[in-house]
Amino acid sequence: MATKLSPDSVGMLIDITRCIGCRGCQTACKNWNDMPATPTSFTNTWTNPPVMTGTNLTVVNFNIIEKADGSVMWRSVKEACFHCNEPACESACFVHAYVKTEWGPVVYDPTICVGCRYCMLACPFQIPKYEWDKVFPEVKKCHLCGERLAMGLEPACATACPTDSITFGKRTDLLKEAKARIAANPDKYVNHIYGENEVGGTSVMYISDVPFKDLGFKTDVTTRGIPQYTWDVLKWTPHIAIGWTAVLTALYVYTKRRSENDDGH
Repeated sequence: MATKLSPDSVGMLIDITRCIGCRGCQTACKNWNDMPATPTSFTNTWTNPPVMTGTNLTVVNFNIIEKADGSVMWRSVKEACFHCNEPACESACFVHAYVKTEWGPVVYDPTICVGCRYCMLACPFQIPKYEWDKVFPEVKKCHLCGERLAMGLEPACATACPTDSITFGKRTDLLKEAKARIAANPDKYVNHIYGENEVGGTSVMYISDVPFKDLGFKTDVTTRGIPQYTWDVLKWTPHIAIGWTAVLTALYVYTKRRSENDDGH
């Protein structure tokens, strides 16, 4: 059953038009979570990581957008967990190591995780990452700085952004702010808030002046929560189990009687 979100549940609004690609959010995330620097796959030097890993919970990547007149422009996108309102990772985790809290973040309990990695398979955005190099590995992803929120602080990435590209607050307020920005600048923004409805809605949302598909966002995802599809299938499991039990029992009885009759002849 999906967690009922509090009316005061929080999240983040990321305005791609304001992002300058400084990667301050990326550095702040690493500092707060005490995660080591990792080499990039391009230069093998200890610089900015290009992809999310067990030690890179958020990354900023650059996108080259070709315009209709043949010119190009750059757009930077902060990538991390969307903190879905109905998380597929939570639905897939049979020990409940991932939990959607009523106040917004999807949090993880490593003490009960069995390392099955079903969460990685279930996530429509391929966010959770496994610590392949650890003796006792965990499945890592952004947890929206839940411990900072408990202390009345904002997520580390939001506090580090110099251009206010990342806005933290109540999800309801963030939606109002996003709609207000789009309405005030209809020629600037794409009329779409990514995360308002995708996969049932997410706590981290985006607005942009470039179509989201051109920025690598998944635009073919459902607006229905992923776990709802899971339960559509699982609700038939007891009936299927009972049906198969009856069929196998009948086959067993039939086979046994036939064998007895053959032995009798």
